[in-house]
This record gives sequence, C-alpha cells and structure tokens, in this order.
Amino acid sequence: MKATESKYNQCLYFAANTLARKVEKLALESWKPVDLSPSHAYLLMMVLEEPGLQPCCLSDHLQLSPSTITRLIEKLEEKKLVSRIIEGKMTLVYPTEKGIALLQTLQKCAKDFHNNSCCLIEKEEREAMVLNMCCLADKLS
Repeated sequence: MKATESKYNQCLYFAANTLARKVEKLALESWKPVDLSPSHAYLLMMVLEEPGLQPCCLSDHLQLSPSTITRLIEKLEEKKLVSRIIEGKMTLVYPTEKGIALLQTLQKCAKDFHNNSCCLIEKEEREAMVLNMCCLADKLS
C-alpha cells in the first residue's frame, strides 16, 4: 500500500517516519562503498573538511546528541579513520591517513545519494521541502 493510501496519511508523525525510513534505505545503499552508515560518513566528511573540530560542533551540525556523536567517533576510531586529541579542556577530532584516503570515495557516495534522491523530486520542490522540514524541526525544538 502506498503511504498516500494509508488511513494515517494526514498524520505528521506517520508521514515523517515513512519518508525517513525510505530515505534511510536510499542513503544506506549510497554509502555501501565505504562500509559506513550515513551518520558515520557525514561526520567523517565534516572532520575531513575541517580537521580539529570539537564534538559539540559536530553535534550541532549533524543535529545529533553529544552521546551519539561520541559513539560515532568511537566507531570511526575503531576503524582507524579518526583520532581524538585532548588539548586542555577541549577534545579535537582529526582524520587519520586512512580517513583522508577515503575522501574521494565519500564525495562520490554523497554525490550518488544526492543524484538518487534528486531523481525522485524536482530540484526546486526538494529544496523547498528540505527547508520547510528544517524550519519545522527548529519550531519543535
């Protein structure tokens, strides 16, 4: 059955979660080449783009709780893709050589995900929808 045919098709909770599950499936498929979840991959890309980020900055940008960020970083450390350095009271996250070597593949995965999601909805409609979703998320905070 299509989501639009469900008796809950007017429910924000139902609609948001239905879409989230389907987008997650698409994202997982796109990130398979690097053997990372989308959250791990986006965190690693942020660290590659700006080495020395603090976990609180990663938490803010990825909209994930500090404890989730810590778990993601720990997993990336296990895979030898990032390392944490403590400077005074600050913890800074840096990519390792192994992490740096993944940059082009990560960028390709991100592009593939973008292209695959773009096929589903026109650019202007997608951009408006994403902006509206972010605005709604801000209101619910």
